[in-house]
Amino acid sequence: MRAAEARNFVHDLLHGTGSQVDDLALVDALLVTTELVTNAQRHGGGLTGFTAQIVEGCLELAVEDASERRPTTAPRNPDATGGYGWPLIQRLARTVDITMTLTGKTIRVTLPLCTAGPSLSP
Repeated sequence: MRAAEARNFVHDLLHGTGSQVDDLALVDALLVTTELVTNAQRHGGGLTGFTAQIVEGCLELAVEDASERRPTTAPRNPDATGGYGWPLIQRLARTVDITMTLTGKTIRVTLPLCTAGPSLSP
């Protein structure tokens, strides 16, 4: 699965919930989805699993990859590209949990579906 496919899946899931999902929550969910999947592909030895579901008013994402290395935040190098994804995920997610598996790790995050902004109509 590519990041765009995961993002489209989450978009359709959130629009099909029948619950109100505001604009900011939708943007945050799509951004975090993209970052998690892209990080799994770039730094995690490849994406090995992806799930997204609504749990108690939150989006729960679980992204599995083939690496046992935990994400880290490196000091920013002004001459390098990248390095924004993991701090962004940590800032936007309500919870972040990393579980080691037999084949790598699973990163599970939850994001609220409503923030203080205007609502998005399904």
